[in-house]
Amino acid sequence: MFKNEKTLQALLVVVVFILVVGFWETSVRLWEVPTYLLPPPSLIFYQLVRLIKSTLFWDNLGVTMAEVLLGYICGIVLAAILGVAISQVRVFQLAFLPYIIAFQTIPTVALAPIFLQWFGYGIASKIVMAALISFFPMLINVIAGLQSAGREEIQMLKAFGANEIQILLKVKLPASLPFVFAGLGLGIIFALIGAIVAEFVGAQKGLGKMLMQFNEQFNIAGQFAILVILALIGVIMHLIVGFAKHRIIFWGGQR
Repeated sequence: MFKNEKTLQALLVVVVFILVVGFWETSVRLWEVPTYLLPPPSLIFYQLVRLIKSTLFWDNLGVTMAEVLLGYICGIVLAAILGVAISQVRVFQLAFLPYIIAFQTIPTVALAPIFLQWFGYGIASKIVMAALISFFPMLINVIAGLQSAGREEIQMLKAFGANEIQILLKVKLPASLPFVFAGLGLGIIFALIGAIVAEFVGAQKGLGKMLMQFNEQFNIAGQFAILVILALIGVIMHLIVGFAKHRIIFWGGQR
């Protein structure tokens, strides 16, 4: 009946969306739930349209996206450098990996006020937060990917006189790409979360700042509208990473 699994998935997503939104709208209106507690989807859609027409929204969106993308890029660079170093040099793994894991156990909200004191209320503190929160999943996947290379291939290259750099580029790096892209997919989501959390704590602009303002105004529908936008941003960025993965990793049954 369906040509492929993706078509079925798309249909199921649409059906579930219609059922959930329909039930939500009907229930809220039938039971006369106050809009300041739970607004109906129609009111959220109205607020969403108002936001899209507002220049202030696009200004704040641009700030948040700059924080996310710059933080994400910094996280990628840091994860790549440390991941290669830790996977290639056993001493680095023994010395630094426990500290990195311990640092990641600290709640992100606890770090945000410190970064605000160090880097101010501008974009810098949000970039640092986005970079650090996205860094760890990418680092772990880089390390796991580089260590997943087959021993037979490595031994064969060594038999032909290959050095460590050649082994890294010709065997370990290609083998690590599925892991790396899995980390990149998680990292972009965590970068968005990190930027928004930092904006909650203190910011001059950004979607997190708008969320806090709507909360103070008891504009719950406006908050839901921004949450919808954040969800869409996360999905789109995740799909972009997935598209890049399927374009770059063309072997091993990738489609």
